[in-house]
Amino acid sequence: MEKNKLPRRGVLALTALLAVLAGALSLCLGAAAVPPGELWAALTGRGEGTGAAILLYVRLPRTAGCMVAGAALAVAGAVIQTVLANPLASPNVVGVNAGAGAAVALCCAAAPTAAGLTPLAAFAGAFGSAMLVLGVARRAGASRMTLILTGAALSSIFSAVIDLAVTVAPDALNGYTDFRVGGLGEVTMARVAPAAAVGGVCLLGVLLLTNELDLLALGGETARSLGLRVERMRVALLALAAGLAGAAVSIGGLIGFVGLIVPHLLRRFLGEESLPLVVGCAFGGAALLTVCDTAARTLFAPYEIPVGVALSLGGGPFFLWLLLGRKGGGRH
Repeated sequence: MEKNKLPRRGVLALTALLAVLAGALSLCLGAAAVPPGELWAALTGRGEGTGAAILLYVRLPRTAGCMVAGAALAVAGAVIQTVLANPLASPNVVGVNAGAGAAVALCCAAAPTAAGLTPLAAFAGAFGSAMLVLGVARRAGASRMTLILTGAALSSIFSAVIDLAVTVAPDALNGYTDFRVGGLGEVTMARVAPAAAVGGVCLLGVLLLTNELDLLALGGETARSLGLRVERMRVALLALAAGLAGAAVSIGGLIGFVGLIVPHLLRRFLGEESLPLVVGCAFGGAALLTVCDTAARTLFAPYEIPVGVALSLGGGPFFLWLLLGRKGGGRH
């Protein structure tokens, strides 16, 4: 075990460094480049002029939103994959993101001025969707293809709910296109702060339950024989994953594939132990979404591509590779 600790710590340190560098690049790069010295001055309250205003009121909320949403989606993906015993599961694949989005759309249509309720609505929608998927997994024996098809069906239903809400109340979702494909162009600190609070509480809950997550990874019967209340723990962990996914959706809309790509990549370096994997996913998800968003808004300037489009272009082929490589019709 001692031989594995140093490389694992090195990987975690590297993912943390990548997250910090991604955040710094996001703040510095844009239509008006900001040198690192001016960035530090603005963040410490000593900056003046247009550059400082752009940093504090435009780029800082967007970067914070990227890091919170990316970390939340990646950790949610790692938890969902373990709880459902399905390596192909992730918040967007099994319909959790779409459930959160539908709840947000209905909340905005019913109470347009109650922006503070958005994270709670997103959690409720994500949790309801996760419970539906868990119910199907129990009845169908957690067949990989069954879960994927269930997620596709739920996503279609919830997408129709979103379209219905926008049709009935056209002003319900400001920036509807960005919300539907996933984008952070309209993010403000007022939206990020409550989502970050919900996500932080849920992340802490997952960290406290990593031992139980390791037991679930051994299989339901083995975990039960070791004294774990399997069904209760599955519901509790899915509730935490739903909170994380809901927090991300309330910030950036229906962003996909972060919760699929990051856990798979980091398992290759960190192994299956849940504690380092969850910590690594938090840093890795923050880094991935921030880098993708920075690229999406700078590479084709003055045009800006929603980050969800960039992630789908890369995440779609990645999902197909996993599906074909693992012969998705089998069981985990």
